[in-house]
Amino acid sequence: MGGVLRSCELPPINKPRHMTQSSFNLHAQWLQPADIQRFSQDKAALGECPLWDAKTASLWWLDCRAGVIHRQDTRTGQHRQFEVPAPVGSMAFNSDGRLVLALKEEVVLFNPASGQRQSLGRIDEQHTHLRLNDGAALPDGRFLVGTMHTFREPGEPPLGGLYVVDTHGAMQRVDRGLGVVNGPVTHPRTGALYVADSEARHIYAYACTDQDHWQRQVFVDTQSLDSSPDGCCFDAQGGLWTALVRKGQLARFDEAGQLTHLVPVPLTHPSALCFGGEDLRDMYVTSISDSGRLRADGALDGHVLCLKGLGFQGAARPQCQIQPVD
Repeated sequence: MGGVLRSCELPPINKPRHMTQSSFNLHAQWLQPADIQRFSQDKAALGECPLWDAKTASLWWLDCRAGVIHRQDTRTGQHRQFEVPAPVGSMAFNSDGRLVLALKEEVVLFNPASGQRQSLGRIDEQHTHLRLNDGAALPDGRFLVGTMHTFREPGEPPLGGLYVVDTHGAMQRVDRGLGVVNGPVTHPRTGALYVADSEARHIYAYACTDQDHWQRQVFVDTQSLDSSPDGCCFDAQGGLWTALVRKGQLARFDEAGQLTHLVPVPLTHPSALCFGGEDLRDMYVTSISDSGRLRADGALDGHVLCLKGLGFQGAARPQCQIQPVD
């Protein structure tokens, strides 16, 4: 089913002739990759959560709506997929070889070899339009995951929030009031946590993550970029990258929250991104063809792209170290 990396015929990228007069764009540099390749063969409805496995030189990613986990070896092109209950929000590598998965209302440990799932915890609220969404491993081995609560009435506060599963498998809520959590990621040097709320068009910074209730402040407001932020990752220099899901662009912010680079991509709705490849110098970008709210029918929409020659090296991401107490 898999295939080796291959170049493809790319539709033209529409880069604006003139930047807007926002404080962001006055200082931003347009960055064009040296090469863009279609990595995936199959189109996803809601491609998300790309993870680079350096030990096997493989990329993992999700089709969240279909409940499918994809894994593709970049050396041989061998592709495997694993089915789990849909929708699945996110995943992270665990130290014992299993995956930590956020399903609709439950976080589980999943063994790809056997298909077995071990429950770790559930969110304490249920609603038709509430589910677990993006998540990531923290540097101390815990798993962080947030919810999305869509189709709310005007003024209705979101249910759910931000949750942490500790290394013993216990789950607790640490923040509330987030509409659509995406892109949780930690700074490669300081360990500080950054979390996007796509609904608010904010990326928040959390100063302290070792208390029961966490305090956040706005790091970036992407309203002037005319898009919500989606998935995020860091480069080795401490630059935070995010997918501008409504603009067909990727954005990089420096440690002060200033926009440094914009990268146009031939995708209507890029959703998430990660560095991978040799020395983490390639970037993999997932995308959306039908999320239920966003739809696109372009030739590459729903595919994973590999961007080469960006001139940045990625920062390795932590993995979970969850060992449930019986």
